[in-house]
Formats: sequence, C-alpha cells, structure tokens
Amino acid sequence: MRPTLLPGWRRLALLTLPLLLGGSAFVGALALHSSAPVVGTAPVVAGQLPAAVPPVAGLLVHVSGAVVHPGIYRLQRGDRASDAIAAAGGLAAQADPARLPDLAGRLRDGQQVKVPFLKTASGGSISGAKADLNSATAEELATIPGFTADLAAAVVAQREQFGPFTSIRELVTVLGMGAADYAQAKKHLRV
Repeated sequence: MRPTLLPGWRRLALLTLPLLLGGSAFVGALALHSSAPVVGTAPVVAGQLPAAVPPVAGLLVHVSGAVVHPGIYRLQRGDRASDAIAAAGGLAAQADPARLPDLAGRLRDGQQVKVPFLKTASGGSISGAKADLNSATAEELATIPGFTADLAAAVVAQREQFGPFTSIRELVTVLGMGAADYAQAKKHLRV
C-alpha cells in the first residue's frame, strides 16, 4: 500500500521551503556573528578595564630638540608649531629663543618641529663639558640633544646589566638610537 500525501503538497513544499532555508540561514548568520571576535577590540580580562579607544584622526608631529618631553604627538588639524611645543611640555631651559621655528606656522602630518639648543661661542652645547656615557645618570643623559628619557633609562640599564660601553657608537648598534639623534648626541658624549 502506498502512502497518500495531502493534495497540494507540492505547492505547500514550494511555499515553506524558502521560508525554512531563509530562517536557518538567518539563525546560522546570527550564531556566526555572535561567536566571531570583533576586529580592533581586545578581550576584557576580569579585573581589567578595556583598552582605550584610539584617538580621533589628526596629525602626527615629531617634536625634537630643546623641549621638556621630545617625542611624537597627535595634534588636531589646524594646530600651530606652538601647540606642538606645548604638547611636548614646553621649551627646555637650554632652548635658544633666537632660533626657534616659526611658532605661528601651521602643522602638517608627519612634520618634525625642531627646537634648537643654545650654543656657546665655540659652537658646542651651553654646558660645554661632555657627559661620560658610563657614569652619567639617566637625568643627565636625558638633557643631551638626541636623547629621550626612555633612551637615557635604557643606557643606564644596559650599563648595569652588561657593563660599561666601549664606544659611543653602541648607542646605535646596541640600543637602536636613530642616526639623526646619534649625530646630535655624539658631540656631547665621551666614554
């Protein structure tokens, strides 16, 4: 005996099959979306705050030379060189006010704002004496052109862990100091 199907079963199957397929695709997509990690977010560990949201797009400007905290700063479009120097903590005591960059100049993305150091009559730095790379403190090294506070701390840590430097060039070969910063710093250092 052959089972009999309901009359019009084909029409009913044609109407319900797309609904069933669409519904299962929706449920599958929903399950996939809820299990996939969101790009750009870090997982939150119990007891920790989530990472900060990246700052709004603007200009990245490198402030170097005789400023309190040289480094790379994110500033708003339309900001001026004076804003970049202020972001770097302002002028250092060794800054040469007669040779400052144009403080009213508008900044561009990727620009470097260089604040020159005072010079003596002989052309050296204002302090005149060269700092000893193997005995200067991190604070003393941080005042040398081309040095950052982090690099100064790395020099002290390198000395304590591996002994004295044998050459000033080890700032580049061992600690990864940039060529431009090294060119500034080597005039003020000795071993």
